Amino acid sequence: MSRNNLYKLGLIVVISAFCLFLSYPPSEQINLGLDLRGGIHLVLDVVVEEAVAGQVRTDMGRFQERLEDEGVVPSETILDSDVSFSMTFNTEPLRDQAEVVAANIFTSSSGNDSYNVSLSSNPPTLKLSLDAAEQELSKDAAVRQALQTIRNRIDQFGVAEPVIQRQGMAGTRILVQLPGAEDPERVKNLLRTSAILQFRLVQAGPAQTREALVAAAGGQLPVGTEIVESIPETVNGVEIPTLFYLLDIVPIVEGGELKDARLSQDQFGLPAIGFTLEATSAQKFGEFTSTNIGRLLAIVLDDRVQQAPSIEARIDGDGIISGQFTLAEAEDKSLMLRSGALPASIEYLEDRSVGPSLGRESIRQGVLAAIIGMSLVVVFMLIYYKGAGINAVLALALNLIIVMGVMASLQATLTLPGIAGLILLIGMSVDANVLIFERIREELDLGKTVRSSIDAGFSKAFSAILDANLTTLIAAAFLFQFGTGPVKGFAVTITIGIVASMFTALFVSRLMFAIWTSTRRETLSI
Repeated sequence: MSRNNLYKLGLIVVISAFCLFLSYPPSEQINLGLDLRGGIHLVLDVVVEEAVAGQVRTDMGRFQERLEDEGVVPSETILDSDVSFSMTFNTEPLRDQAEVVAANIFTSSSGNDSYNVSLSSNPPTLKLSLDAAEQELSKDAAVRQALQTIRNRIDQFGVAEPVIQRQGMAGTRILVQLPGAEDPERVKNLLRTSAILQFRLVQAGPAQTREALVAAAGGQLPVGTEIVESIPETVNGVEIPTLFYLLDIVPIVEGGELKDARLSQDQFGLPAIGFTLEATSAQKFGEFTSTNIGRLLAIVLDDRVQQAPSIEARIDGDGIISGQFTLAEAEDKSLMLRSGALPASIEYLEDRSVGPSLGRESIRQGVLAAIIGMSLVVVFMLIYYKGAGINAVLALALNLIIVMGVMASLQATLTLPGIAGLILLIGMSVDANVLIFERIREELDLGKTVRSSIDAGFSKAFSAILDANLTTLIAAAFLFQFGTGPVKGFAVTITIGIVASMFTALFVSRLMFAIWTSTRRETLSI
C-alpha cells in the first residue's frame, strides 16, 4: 500500500472514530423531536388588533399628558375605535394648539406622520387616526414581541430543545413544539396570559357597581380616567363580589420597568410575587408614593385590579404583590413578569399532545424498518456486484455513522420524518456506487485493464452523481426554508446524508479500489 493511500485510510478511520464518539450513546446524544419523544404541539394566533388598540391607548395617554404640560386641556377625550381617538376643546385656538403638539409628538424619524389628523368645529374637535402603514408596523412588532416573550417563558420553564417559530414571513401565527412537556394546561396558561402589570393611582372606589362610580363623578368620568374591576376573591369559602375602581389611565410604573420578579411570601406566609424596579423607575416610584401617602394605589395585572392597598410610606424599589395565589400560580406569574408581557392576547388554533409511549413505538418501528431496508440493500449489493458489493456495504455503514455524528454535533433534532429520511438514505447512499460500478463494468467489457476501468468509471460517473445529488439538495433547501417542525427535520437529515454519501462514494470507495489494485491483482469481482 502506498503512503498516500495509507494517509487517506488513516483519515477515514479518524473521521469514523470521531463520529462514533459524537453520537454515542445515541439515546443521549441525538435530540428527539416531539413525535418521537412525546410532548405538546401548539399553533397560536396573536390577536394583533389588540396590540394596535393598546398602542393607540398609550399614545392617547401620552398626548393627554403633553397637552396638560402645555396648558392645553381638552374638555373631553374619547376613544372612538381601536385605531383612533378624538379630543374636544372649548375653543378653536386651543384645538389648533393641540394640533401643533400632535405634529411634534407623532412625527416619526423618517418624517412621516404616525397619525392622520382631522379637524371639526361646533364643537372644536381634534381627531387622530393611526396611519395604515403604522398599523401594519405595529402588528408585525406585536408578533415579533410575542415570539420573543414566548421564547423567554419557555426557556425559563425549562423545556429542552423547544421549537418556537413564526409561520410565514408576515403571518400572525406562532408554532410551539415542546418535547417532553407533561402538563399541557399549565403550559397553555403560561403562554396565554399577557402578564401586563401596571401601578395606577386610584381616584375613587372601591364601589359595588360601575354606575356608582359614574354617579359619584357627576355623571361623567374625569378626563384621563377609566373604571377597572377587581379579580374575584373567595375568603373562607365565601365569594366576595367584584369591586370597581376609578383609576388613572396612565400608569405610574409598568411591568417593563421591573428589574426582577420572584416567588415570595406575604405577611401571612402565603405565596406571593416579590418584585424589584429598575433604578430610575424606583426613584420615580419613590417620589410618587412619598407625595401620595394615604391614597390608594392599584396593582393592575392583565386589566384586573389585583389589590389596591393604601400608601403608608415611601416605596422605593421593592414590593410584594399578594392575592389568592397557589404556589404554582405565584411561580408562573413571577416567570411571566420576568419574561415580559405579551403585546396582545393569544388564541389557540391547534392543540395536540403526543404521549411518550407513542413516540417509543415510532422509534421501534423506524429502527425495524431501517434494519430491514439495510439488510435487503446489503444482500442485493453482495449478490449483484459480488466482491465489489463489499465496497458499497462498507461505504453505506460509514455513511450512517457520519450522518449520526454530524446530527449529534449540530444538535439537530431527529423526527419521525427524519427516520424516514435515514431509511431513504440507505438506498440513496448506494445509488452513487451503482452508477460507478456499472461504468466500471462497461469499461471492463471494452477490454480495458482493472485499474484503467476503475479510473474511467469514477471519472465518467462523477457528473451524473453530482447532478442527481445537487437537485436533491436544492429540494431539501426549500423544504428547510419553508417547512416547519418535522419537515425541517427531514430536510436536515437528507442534506447531511447526501453530502456524506458523496464523500463515501467518491472518496472512500475510490480508496478501497485503490488498495485492491495496489496488490497488483488483474481481476475484479464485480
